[in-house]
Amino acid sequence: MAQNPVKRLSVNTLAMMTVAAVVSLRGLPMMAKEGTEMFFYIGFCTVLFLLPGSLVSAELGGAFSHTKGGVYSWVKEAFGARWGFVAIWLQWIQNVVWYPTVLAFAAAALAYLFLDPGLAELGWYNAAVILVVYWTATLLTLRGVSVQAAATKWLLLLGTILPGVLVMGFALLWIIQGNAVEFLAAGNTGGVAADGYVHPRFFPHITGLSDMAFLAGIILLFAGVEVQAVHARELSDPPRQYPAAMFLAMLIIFGLFTLGALAVAVVVPAQQISLTAGLMQAFQVFLQRFGVADAIPLVGLLVAFGAIGGVMAWIGGPSRGLLETAQEGELPPFLARTNAQGVQINILVIQGVIVTALTSLYLMMSNVSVAFFILSAMTVTLYLVMYILMYAAAIRLRYTRPDLPRTYKVPGGMPGMWIIAGVGLLAVVFALVVGFFPPSNLPIGNPALYVGLVAGGLIIFVGAPIVIHAMKKPGWAAKTPATTAAPP
Repeated sequence: MAQNPVKRLSVNTLAMMTVAAVVSLRGLPMMAKEGTEMFFYIGFCTVLFLLPGSLVSAELGGAFSHTKGGVYSWVKEAFGARWGFVAIWLQWIQNVVWYPTVLAFAAAALAYLFLDPGLAELGWYNAAVILVVYWTATLLTLRGVSVQAAATKWLLLLGTILPGVLVMGFALLWIIQGNAVEFLAAGNTGGVAADGYVHPRFFPHITGLSDMAFLAGIILLFAGVEVQAVHARELSDPPRQYPAAMFLAMLIIFGLFTLGALAVAVVVPAQQISLTAGLMQAFQVFLQRFGVADAIPLVGLLVAFGAIGGVMAWIGGPSRGLLETAQEGELPPFLARTNAQGVQINILVIQGVIVTALTSLYLMMSNVSVAFFILSAMTVTLYLVMYILMYAAAIRLRYTRPDLPRTYKVPGGMPGMWIIAGVGLLAVVFALVVGFFPPSNLPIGNPALYVGLVAGGLIIFVGAPIVIHAMKKPGWAAKTPATTAAPP
C-alpha cells in the first residue's frame, strides 16, 4: 500500500514547537525571587503539570483530529455542550486577563529605553503603556493574519531568543570572573547560613500556603502545552515518538527556565527583584559592570519586543476558538460577526474592553508587583479550571467512547490513564487552592482584598459562560453573521 504523502514532524521539531509555545522571559523574575528554591517549583511544574498535561492532551488531540478539535470538542464529547463551552471560554478569558501582565513586563522594559527605570514602579505609566500597546496590537490583528504573522515572527525572535541568550551569557561571564553571587548570599531566599557558610536551600521553607503562593504564578508559565496536542498525529510513530518529544521538551524548558531565572538571581538580591522589571534590573547590572551601559536602552527595546510579540501571537488565536463556538450557536449572533479579512471584530472589541477594565488594577494598587501578581493569580485560577475539565474529560471518554480512533494513547491502559491524569488533576487542584493565598514575600497590604479580587474574578469569569449557555436560544445557530467593512 502506498504511504500517504503527509508531511511528518520529527521528534525534535515537535519538541521545539512545544518549547516555543511555553517559554517566556516574563516569568524569570518570579522564579528568580525564589533563589535556589526555584528548582522545587520548576520541577513541580515540569513533572506534575507539564508532563501529564502534554500526554493527556495528545490522546485527546489525536482522538478528535477529524473535528476542529481543541478543548471545546474534548469536553463537549465527555460532558455535553455546556461544559465544552465553559472550557473554550476559560481558554479564551484567561488570555484576556493575562494580557495586562505580559504588557506590564513590556512597560518595565520600555522604562529602561526611556532611561528612567523608576517609571516601571508607577501604576499610571504601566496602565498607559498597556492600553496603547494592546489596542495597537488589536488594530494590527484586525487587518488580517498576514500582517499579524509578519510582526509576530520578528518581535519574538528579537525580543525573546536574543535577550534570553544574552542574560545567560552575561551571568556565566559574571561567575567566571569571580563576582559575588547574590542568591547564595546570607539572608537571601536561596541561602541558609550555617556554621559561617551559606548552603543553598532547594526546598521552600513552608509555614503556611502563603509561602508557596508563587507556585500558582509559576505554573502559569508552563501552561499552553495542550495547543500542540493536535500535532501528535503528524508523527510517523505517535505512541513512541510523542513521549520522546515531550520528554525532550521538558528537559529544554527546565533548562531554559532554570538558567534564565538563575541569571537574574545572580546579580539582583531576592528582596529587590521586581516581578515586572526584574530581567531589566539584571541587564542593567551586567551591562554597567562590563562597560557597555549605553546598550541598556537597546536591550530594553528588545525585551519589550518579546512581550509585545507574545501578545501579537495570542491575541487572535483563542478568540478565534470563541468565534467558532459563536458560529455553532453557543453565543449571540453579533459575536460571530467578522470583518472583510475574516477577523472576529466584535469579540476583539469586547476583549479589549475587558483588558482596559483589568488594567485599572495598576491604578488601584500602590505596588505594581502586587497588581501584576493578582492578575497572574486570577489568570492561573481560570486556566486551571480548564485543565480540571480536560483531565476529567480524558478519564470519562476512556469509559464512554472506547471506540475513538486514538492516534496516541496514554500508556498503561485504564490504570495508566488514572495515574497520569490523576496526578495532573491533583497538582492542578493543589495549585488552584494555593492561588487564593497572598504570597508572603510581597507587600500585599490587605489580604482580604487580594483574596476577594482573585475569587471574584474566578466567580465572574466562570459564571459568565454558564449564564450565557442558560440563556441560549435555538435561533442563534440559524442566523448567519454579517460581515463589516474592512478596517482602514
